[in-house]
Amino acid sequence: MSAPTPARTSTRKRLAWVFWVMLIGFVVWDFRTSAPIDLRDEPPLIAAGSGRSSTGGHCSMSK
Repeated sequence: MSAPTPARTSTRKRLAWVFWVMLIGFVVWDFRTSAPIDLRDEPPLIAAGSGRSSTGGHCSMSK
């Protein structure tokens, strides 16, 4: 296997920079435009053994 050429290496670096800038930009945009999450109002992900039943997320749960 041969070593990558300088042009190919610079293209990869440029694409890597574009990827990270876009990803960070998306995360910043998402945080600025989304409503804040109230962690105390969220249902527990797993309520096994806590004595508390989990709510939401399943249409087949009995009401």
